Amino acid sequence: MERRDFLKSAAATLTAAATTFPAAAQSPSPAAITRPQSPDMIYRNLGTTGEKVSAIGLGGHHIGRQADPADSIALIHKAIDHGITFMDNCWDYNDGISEVRMGQALRDGNRAKVFLMTKIDGRTAAAFNRQLEESLGRLQTDMIDLVQFHEIIRMEDPDRIFVPGGAMEAALAAKQAGKLRYIGFTGHKDPIVHLRMIDMAHQHGVHLDTVQMPINVMDAHFRSFTNEVIPIALQQGIGILAMKTFGDSFVLQSNTVQPIEALHYSLTLPVSVVITGIDSMPILDQALTAARTFQPLTHAQIATLLDRTRQAALTGKFEPFKTTQHFDGTASNPKWLG
Repeated sequence: MERRDFLKSAAATLTAAATTFPAAAQSPSPAAITRPQSPDMIYRNLGTTGEKVSAIGLGGHHIGRQADPADSIALIHKAIDHGITFMDNCWDYNDGISEVRMGQALRDGNRAKVFLMTKIDGRTAAAFNRQLEESLGRLQTDMIDLVQFHEIIRMEDPDRIFVPGGAMEAALAAKQAGKLRYIGFTGHKDPIVHLRMIDMAHQHGVHLDTVQMPINVMDAHFRSFTNEVIPIALQQGIGILAMKTFGDSFVLQSNTVQPIEALHYSLTLPVSVVITGIDSMPILDQALTAARTFQPLTHAQIATLLDRTRQAALTGKFEPFKTTQHFDGTASNPKWLG
């Protein structure tokens, strides 16, 4: 099937559920948790979960890059103090250091103030369970609010997750056991893979609570998650988590957009959270300023911005996560998949 035909087919209809996981494995939706809010932050619904989360999310990879762990912890504490409740992380970020530091920062009552998310690389039930237990230990919690299958970037990734003995089986069991509350997935390669993951979940009678994907001023012009995946996610009530607003600085290197307007663009779209990398106090202040000054862009402003970025975006040069293995941790470490 040609790429365009596949996208049209996926957008038009999702396959009727064919093979469902046992009803016993699919626990009912958990009750939403109320957390403190700040007047300087925006809060949005997380899909149809009933959860309210900050529209700015603290990116987990950048929070493990500081030479001094105390600097990482100080950043997390300041983010919480200024109303950021959505905490992003991953089992493999900085060889686990990101989770360790976030766990340290969430002690002394801070865990109750945040919506905690991490990602798991394992595609098999055994690998998923092993990594989940390690994440729970590092994060110093007995329950993670949201666990997402990480780097769904290959067409076969959904197949590996949904087979008997696959990671979805373990995730549903962990949810029933109270180790996690919601299930989602992430990826940065191609909208086709995202649509296939959503379709396969539908086939198996599984509702995905969230989907994380690149959403930025370049994306609209090249392999667009914005144009091809957002409508399907909204149709299904899946919470949309935007990432790579700056593409780890590659988008900004195009010299077509400034940081605040890039954040305002992503915040204007129908997303629950814009997860952004924050590795220093000035960058945290920049994100907080974007939230405090945010007004949705008008259609005319969006058109002007996209026109400005169009030429730079057409080949994917400034979104190398779509076109190269530069961002593919599981490609460099296939053993993580199990």
